[in-house]
Amino acid sequence: MQVLDGKALALKKRKGLAEKTAQLLAKQGIKPCLVVVLVGENPASQVYVRNKEKAAVEAGFESRILRYPETMTETDLLALLAELNQDLEVHGILVQLPLPPQIREDFVLEAIDPSKDVDGFHPFNVGRLWTGDPLRVPSTPAGIMALLEEYGINPAGKKAVVIGRSNIVGKPMAEMLLAADATVTVAHSKTENLAQVAREADILVVAIGRGHFIGPDFVKDGAVVIDVGMNRSPEGKLIGDVDFEAVKEKVSFVTPVPGGVGPMTIAMLLEQTFQAASETHPE
Repeated sequence: MQVLDGKALALKKRKGLAEKTAQLLAKQGIKPCLVVVLVGENPASQVYVRNKEKAAVEAGFESRILRYPETMTETDLLALLAELNQDLEVHGILVQLPLPPQIREDFVLEAIDPSKDVDGFHPFNVGRLWTGDPLRVPSTPAGIMALLEEYGINPAGKKAVVIGRSNIVGKPMAEMLLAADATVTVAHSKTENLAQVAREADILVVAIGRGHFIGPDFVKDGAVVIDVGMNRSPEGKLIGDVDFEAVKEKVSFVTPVPGGVGPMTIAMLLEQTFQAASETHPE
């Protein structure tokens, strides 16, 4: 069994980005700029935003965190996004979810310029992904594909099962694996005989948000297991959707939680911001 070390790969990618960012700044005077908009006081969102800011600064980016109260109106947020879309010095725009109930998420996501949508959630970018011509893609599945590549795991011809069908992870993950020539099954909470379906997978990606839900009876011998879950145990410990200790003897590769998929999500977000900066000012 080999652990897929997302922390180490993310560090390598951030170092590479820092070098490329220095070159872009020296040659063209361009500094990639990521703007994160945070509405309200959600504690988990505060942590995510701090981590994104730290990683962006390490990579040599300009990082702007725009914080607004829980009472911000949808009209005001849309007006802000219109300004950021027009700002030529802003290359990536990310609105931290969830948003307060008075603000409709779909309206907000559609208001971001698709070229600056470094989360890859705009319907235009979703359509580009599913038609095989991606522009910006969701960072978590992109990070998973980077991990597979780093460890020489080729999905071509393999059976892949994705448990979870969210727009953020499950659906785009299925398409990226399909584009890499895997045969893909998307399973979810309503899937009958879920353990049996999961056991067919050469590559099993789990994103269901239920701590330690996946045990050895869900895993085929020698499978590659990717755990996207981030849950809290009753003792307050961060755990994944997969029971790592219970499955590690059966698998060939597995991601830990923490230190697996999470760091890769931020690394890919930065890569897409750099890409947007490069495209806005081609050499």
